[in-house]
Amino acid sequence: MSDAELKDLDKEVKKLKRIAGAWSAQMHDLVEERLPGAYAEIPALAQATYDVCKAWHDANLRLTTLLKG
Repeated sequence: MSDAELKDLDKEVKKLKRIAGAWSAQMHDLVEERLPGAYAEIPALAQATYDVCKAWHDANLRLTTLLKG
């Protein structure tokens, strides 16, 4: 993998981490401010949060593996 590709992957990992943080903040807000009334929002919000966290995990694992050599 070229240096440019590694740099792009590093940027993607950072972007996904930022997005995952935003989704987790939405989950926190739901729990702290809108439950139990907004219980119907839980499945979609949880799935979206899971998906972006999984994408971050996969990209971060790939980056870490490549950097180790």
